[in-house]
Amino acid sequence: MSITYLEAIREAQARALAEDPRVFIYGQDVGAFGGAFKATKHLAREFPGRVIDAPISEDAIVGFAVGAAIEGLRPIVEIQFADFSSVAFNQIVNQAATLYWRTGVPCPIVIRLPSGGTSGSGPFHSQSLEAIYAHFPGLVVVTPATVEDAYSMLLEAVAVDDPVIFCEHKFLYYHLKAERLPTEALPLGKARIAREGRDLTVVAYSAMVHEALAAAEELQAEGWELEVVDLRCVKPLDTDTVMASVARTGRLLCVGEAWPWGGVTAEVIARVASEGLSLLDAPPQRLNARDTPIPYHPNLWTAHRPTARTIAAAARQLLRL
Repeated sequence: MSITYLEAIREAQARALAEDPRVFIYGQDVGAFGGAFKATKHLAREFPGRVIDAPISEDAIVGFAVGAAIEGLRPIVEIQFADFSSVAFNQIVNQAATLYWRTGVPCPIVIRLPSGGTSGSGPFHSQSLEAIYAHFPGLVVVTPATVEDAYSMLLEAVAVDDPVIFCEHKFLYYHLKAERLPTEALPLGKARIAREGRDLTVVAYSAMVHEALAAAEELQAEGWELEVVDLRCVKPLDTDTVMASVARTGRLLCVGEAWPWGGVTAEVIARVASEGLSLLDAPPQRLNARDTPIPYHPNLWTAHRPTARTIAAAARQLLRL
């Protein structure tokens, strides 16, 4: 029996609620309705009084969670779409992120952000905001790309005393399955080698890991071996694993679904260029979404973001340098 990425998130929340009475879930329609994407389906029935519907105010939702964390609870907040978290921006970056530094009181909240694009979702329901939140000290930002990580990283996020921005990709909810839930996992902040290779390092995260793996399969038929690094967590960023991979391959391509300006791919390249320039045999490259609002039309959406085809094309060009 297989389990989906979405079900793994639901199971992690159920386990957190069962194991720690301080944990509760708060968000719009998370109770009887089970959440916008059904990530909390049946949890209100299993844990009465601890899966709580919130008003339509992301600012109030996160502010409530910060106050609860100050009082010793460990809230999991569901924002219906990552895009809407901008309404709670002040609470996230000025309150939650700075609380421990200002007061010595930890702020153990998890803010779940259904992130990334799906066909026909348009500019208000498709954004990838991980780089924005990673900019602020005090926040941990995770981007699980597998069913196993969606489960284990959410459990670890609930356990840590820092506020965690949990960027779960909507496209992976039903498209990704695993045979079972993991019994052990890498810690937060540790990247993994998703595929070993010798010719070029592709650094990716979230849904782009799967596009990178598909591109690697395509290029293998041409005799090239791409190494794919799944960052898993963008804040903190595991520079050591990236650098070790680049040392083996001599080439670097960074792939992200978010916009290019000031993004995660830019940060990875900046670190490699400043700390490991001598490891590179060619200039590092990045591939991101186009620097425009995200289009509605499915064909335009496909052309807007990196795909296995465009990643393979970028890799071929870099391999020729």
